[in-house]
Amino acid sequence: MELSEKVGGIIMKRKGLIWGSCLLIIIAIFGGVVWRQSRRTTVAPRTTKVTKSAASSASKAKAKPVTQPQWLKLKHQLKLPILMYHSISTGNQLRVPQAQFAQEMAYLKAHHYRTLTTAEAIKALETNSVPQKKVVWITLDDAYKDNLTKALPVLKRYDLHATINVITGFTHKSNHLSLAEMTRMQRTGHVDFASHTVQHLNLNELTAAQQKTELVASKQWLDQKLNQNTQMLCYPAGRADATTRKLAKQAGYKLALTTQEGLAQMSQGRYNLERLRITPGMTTATFATLIQVTNS
Repeated sequence: MELSEKVGGIIMKRKGLIWGSCLLIIIAIFGGVVWRQSRRTTVAPRTTKVTKSAASSASKAKAKPVTQPQWLKLKHQLKLPILMYHSISTGNQLRVPQAQFAQEMAYLKAHHYRTLTTAEAIKALETNSVPQKKVVWITLDDAYKDNLTKALPVLKRYDLHATINVITGFTHKSNHLSLAEMTRMQRTGHVDFASHTVQHLNLNELTAAQQKTELVASKQWLDQKLNQNTQMLCYPAGRADATTRKLAKQAGYKLALTTQEGLAQMSQGRYNLERLRITPGMTTATFATLIQVTNS
């Protein structure tokens, strides 16, 4: 009897242990399920918030279109200072040293001048409006190689823009810009290119057929090589006649520049615009007076 009671007690203890173990396992499994469910519930809103935030940002970005500054319509005829440079070096009255060029560009920057592109200059003259009151158009004739080595670094430094007038038949010469160099400069966004004819001849001394070749061939070269629509012509030495101006229009140019001294105005004729010659040794004070104009 005592033996059977002992055996029974042992069996009961073992059953208790088994049931206890089963209970612990069930609790552990249940706890794991609850923990996982709780984690999902906690993480899900965070994911949703990020998604909503991203969607909101994208929506705001789409809701704000880029607006271009509105140009100012002038009551009186625009007087546009078109600066005339050639080589940025020393040697004669057509060459301006880099130090002087840098001082003049620094003045434009410090006094908040907007340096126009060719397209902007055409728009300004045609519509008699400006992107801001103080504007200037920088031009460099002949496309000398120092326009790349001396002028471009200065333009970049002050974040200014200039137009280079190219003699397309001279691009193989060592002291003039090559096509590869012009392409590199074009990509900077600090320069654009216009026509200075093919051979830099006095147009008013040529026949009409010869003039047409000089104007048309140079435009075609620039259009094809630089992938652009060349809209401005700069007369070599400023020499042109009525035939030249007629042919310039027929060739597809919208403006033409001379070397006559003065501020450009449409009353001069769009194919007879005046410029301001910048000479070596010119003081910054003289430069400032030269370009000073009040447009209203």
